Amino acid sequence: MASRDSDYGAFMEKFVLQPSSSAHQLPLSGLTFAIKDIFDVDGHVTGFGNPDWARTHSAATSTAPAVLAVLSGGATSIGKTIMDEMAYSINGENKHYGTPTNPWAPDRVPGGSSSGSAVAVGAKLVDFSLGTDTGGSVRVPASYCGIFGFRPSHGAVSTAGVIPMAQSFDTVGWFAWDPKILNRVGRVLLQLPDDASLVRPSQVIFAEDCLQLSSIPSDRITQGQIVENVILGDYVKDKVPSLQHFIGEGNREQEYSIPSLAALSSARGLLLRYEFKNNHGDWVTTVKPDLGPGISEHVWEAVRTSAENIDVCQSVKTELRAALSALLGDYGILVIPTVPGPPPKLQMDPSALEVFHAQAFSLLSIAVVSGFCQVSIPLGLHDNLPVAISLLAKHGSDGFLLNLVETLHDTLKEELQE
Repeated sequence: MASRDSDYGAFMEKFVLQPSSSAHQLPLSGLTFAIKDIFDVDGHVTGFGNPDWARTHSAATSTAPAVLAVLSGGATSIGKTIMDEMAYSINGENKHYGTPTNPWAPDRVPGGSSSGSAVAVGAKLVDFSLGTDTGGSVRVPASYCGIFGFRPSHGAVSTAGVIPMAQSFDTVGWFAWDPKILNRVGRVLLQLPDDASLVRPSQVIFAEDCLQLSSIPSDRITQGQIVENVILGDYVKDKVPSLQHFIGEGNREQEYSIPSLAALSSARGLLLRYEFKNNHGDWVTTVKPDLGPGISEHVWEAVRTSAENIDVCQSVKTELRAALSALLGDYGILVIPTVPGPPPKLQMDPSALEVFHAQAFSLLSIAVVSGFCQVSIPLGLHDNLPVAISLLAKHGSDGFLLNLVETLHDTLKEELQE
């Protein structure tokens, strides 16, 4: 592991928040955590990754419930972390505050927008951290930094006191380098009983077409007796008729190998831009903030978005959740790559990233649009770069998925060491 400095450039602001209780038997006692600079912390300005935002907003007068929950669980915060500006990127590069150093691949991006939170965990500066995931902002940096990242079922963890991006998709997620800690944090945030019982998956479904998009070696992925295979793109095309509005949109589908998932990404992107505009369009047009390359284009595209086809996006959400619920049942698991490959190089030409990002969002949009929970699991290094796989479970099955990951991890470690 390489270091840029003592904290890998992960932290925006360092401060200590102690647990509200001194009891030693709390579930997160003795653990430290970091907070993405999108969560309100009483007395601190929530910077949203941009100095113009910080300049035009006052200090928070209360602390986000998600932060209070882990503090009440016994954990200690050591500060806020750097993020992509306005949460509008999956790279993790910030021209104003610096780019946190990927601890496993210092010449590669750490992933965003929760870049500092992922790096703080990947470098073992903290035991876990809080981030947000609207389009992929926990799962992507988890994959790039070789750690666990959990996107919960949409609506399962309160987003109060968190600057919104797009409420239809916003979630509070978390990172950990150990699956036991991932589970412990999840049970506090999700207000689940401390139940370690495991319901064995009824089926494990490999999305063959999605896995073919990935550079993950096939021998890294376990297959057992309850495994089934599906061509997910064909299934989604058949079961989500509203996607026809987005299939063949321009020539963008040529950037993907799976047209129906490209269409899913298009629907996600449209609704995200529309809601972002409603949340922040007035501020952007009034302040005209200094935004970094790539992010500026995305933000202004959102500000110009119209309401056309927004109702169709809502239909896509409803249909996809029903379709995937029918596919998985109560205890089925869907296996897909988190992203198509290892982290891209720092300051890569945006045009070179276009196809990679297009394919990434076609994978990431499955959980985003369905509202399902998803965990990114590190599979070690391939060609000296981190790779990961993801498991998805139906909406509301977060505790089942967390228990499963903790149980599976020992098996995975044994296989990777063989």
